[in-house]
Amino acid sequence: MSVTVRVPAKVNVQLAVGGARPDGFHDLANVFLAVGLYDEITVTPADELRVTCSGPDAAQVPLDVTNLAARAALALAERHGLDAAVHIHIAKDIPVAGGMAGGSADGAGALVACDALWGTRASREELLDICAELGSDVPFSLVGGAALGTGRGEKLQVLEVGGNFHWVFAMAGRGLSTPAVFREFDRLNEGVRIPEPVASQDLLDALAKGDAVALAAAVSNDLQPAALSLFPELARTLAAGRAAGALAGLVSGSGPTTAFLARDAAGAEKIAEALVASGTCRTARVAVSPAPGATVV
Repeated sequence: MSVTVRVPAKVNVQLAVGGARPDGFHDLANVFLAVGLYDEITVTPADELRVTCSGPDAAQVPLDVTNLAARAALALAERHGLDAAVHIHIAKDIPVAGGMAGGSADGAGALVACDALWGTRASREELLDICAELGSDVPFSLVGGAALGTGRGEKLQVLEVGGNFHWVFAMAGRGLSTPAVFREFDRLNEGVRIPEPVASQDLLDALAKGDAVALAAAVSNDLQPAALSLFPELARTLAAGRAAGALAGLVSGSGPTTAFLARDAAGAEKIAEALVASGTCRTARVAVSPAPGATVV
């Protein structure tokens, strides 16, 4: 017997970042939107915990207990007095180290899959609690759709979305470390008074109305200057996407994937083709949001 769970990537349509807290984290106002690029997590009974991975850049994915999928299995097993003897296979399609929460998605997917395989019948509150222990983006990977994340991003308020949004994601030639981007954010803002992060009402209204033009005018990412400081070539990718007709372009989360909002599906295809032709990215993918969270398939 095995269980497979499909889990989506995310884009941050707003990422407002506060100053560093005493625990090293930052308070956030993080508006997540799940997009239709998915990893699939399959769990099968085994003699011991084992992780394998296939798909683009699979060689970059850790296969030990530092992998969030393995940590999720261990956390659920510990809570229910079980042995985490399971083979976890990750079929990657979300970019690795791309700022689209691929690792977090795998953690949420493995948690839901192990819950179904073991029949632990964990409540949604328990699953979200484990997700929050695993990482700031993991709870949203479980929930999907659209949500405002506060605290360090783990406290979620589900948001209304009034229609579909069409995106293009340009994959960079190398990854960026999220901790390194936050350190660069702190360096760039040393001595600066950083305001309390709050969600943009204009952005929330645009999501609720399904208005792509209004959303494009409101998207923002406070980590973008830090990502560009560490990876200056991303500025050329952003310029190429905007020149191809994107309504907006921004670094996705901590990067280095860049996200472009298109007017419609045809526009997204045109932008993707132009980005690849520009030579400023490794590849470009189109996707629609919102997308459902972790789902057994």
